Amino acid sequence: MFLTISTTGTPERPATDLGHLLHKHPEKAQTFSTSHGTAHVFYPEASVERCTAALLLEVDPVALVRRGKGKGRGGAPDSALAQYVNDRPYAASSLLSVAMSTVFKSALRGVCAALPERADAPLPLRIVVPALPARGGAELVHKLFGPLGWTSVEARPVALDEQFPEWGDSRYVQLALEGELRLCDALRQLYVLLPVLDDAKHYWVATDEVDKLLRAGEGWLADHPEHKLITSRYLSRRWGLTRQAMDRLELVRLAEADDLDVEDVDNAVDETTDTEERPVPLAEQRRGAILEALRAAGASRVLDLGCGQGQLVQALLKDIRFTEIVGVDVSVRALTIAGRRLKLDRLGERQAARVTLLQGSLTYTDKRLTGYDAAVLSEVIEHLDLPRLPALEFAVFGSARPQTVLVTTPNVEYNVRWETLPAGHVRHGDHRFEWTRGEFSAWAAAVAERNGYEVRFVPVGPDDPEVGPPTQMAVFEKADKTETGKTGKTEKTGKSEKEAKAA
Repeated sequence: MFLTISTTGTPERPATDLGHLLHKHPEKAQTFSTSHGTAHVFYPEASVERCTAALLLEVDPVALVRRGKGKGRGGAPDSALAQYVNDRPYAASSLLSVAMSTVFKSALRGVCAALPERADAPLPLRIVVPALPARGGAELVHKLFGPLGWTSVEARPVALDEQFPEWGDSRYVQLALEGELRLCDALRQLYVLLPVLDDAKHYWVATDEVDKLLRAGEGWLADHPEHKLITSRYLSRRWGLTRQAMDRLELVRLAEADDLDVEDVDNAVDETTDTEERPVPLAEQRRGAILEALRAAGASRVLDLGCGQGQLVQALLKDIRFTEIVGVDVSVRALTIAGRRLKLDRLGERQAARVTLLQGSLTYTDKRLTGYDAAVLSEVIEHLDLPRLPALEFAVFGSARPQTVLVTTPNVEYNVRWETLPAGHVRHGDHRFEWTRGEFSAWAAAVAERNGYEVRFVPVGPDDPEVGPPTQMAVFEKADKTETGKTGKTEKTGKSEKEAKAA
């Protein structure tokens, strides 16, 4: 990916001031390492009358593989030959956007200690991206950049092959922008709109992306006629994050009206949110299915194994029938975030007594986890290497041995229904594998047989007639209902083991 930023000047205001604003000296060629390649900054021209800064990003496909993108089904290791020789698509515009935020960090914030007045003033700018993926073509480019103050927006389609014009145009355009804008405003627009035009990102979009979008879009996004499309594409069409960003943009727009106070703004946003029918996120559907299965099993003391940041623990805590909830995770950082989410330091004594967070590995036996009614492994097993699954099986089904075990995992067959998921990719970079329905049912049946459980399967999410549901859940129940727990009482009769044998 290649991008140039040019400006013109006079003896009183030399064009080489661009070097101060970008914090990159015109007489030096500089190199910066990124997580996915190498970024080079250099100046093809630098004079009083005209100055051009160039950013060249060399994408390293091997680095992309090593960071876990595109792992295949079945838990193939990163070094598998197929990972290096296959044609592996990646979001080049997203990579360039991240490189800009790294290399031009101060310029994006509009900070320049040497020339603060130049940073706050519009500059005559020309920005060129010779090859830019644009899903929507030149028309969409004009819709996105046209309302932002540029006097000229040129998006020339790039032919698939200039020698064979009958083949038509590719999805790439040559972008050229001209106008007088503050440098920081121009860079923020590019930071947001480059991946929007590509309609893809090379990394998992999390909640912090909403804050990034609103920071970069300050002053222009809220009033942009295409703000809904920009927000949706930037957040990879994740509805929950898009709705959150749209509500905050609505607050920005309404707060600028002189006749509204804060209470009026909040009420207006609540009304627009309540009147619109929203799809239920898959994560919410998954938690609902888990809670329903736990209630049906009559569980009151529950383990959330691999609890992460505590979303399921929080849902369990809201239902008083769950009298003891234990969240376990190997990550101390995740447990810290979970503690903040649950507001453990502010819970009342009775509520605080119901929940415990423990640090531990699920591939090792742990006596603290024995004697519970139920255990949940929600979206956990796919984060383990396949050779580690027998250790997890023994720790949960052989050692802890709760009456009920719930296991959810992605259904890889459903991945073709995700529009933003490139072919051959798993849903998260840390997934070691993703199973078909047949693979998951075979594993679950073998686990049940080896450990004295019965198993049934529950679809989670829309059950597609061709590819099944997005999430598959296995519900394990002990085949021997009179097996004793740590209390020494049989789990169904309530009698002691000796009394049960006599009976």
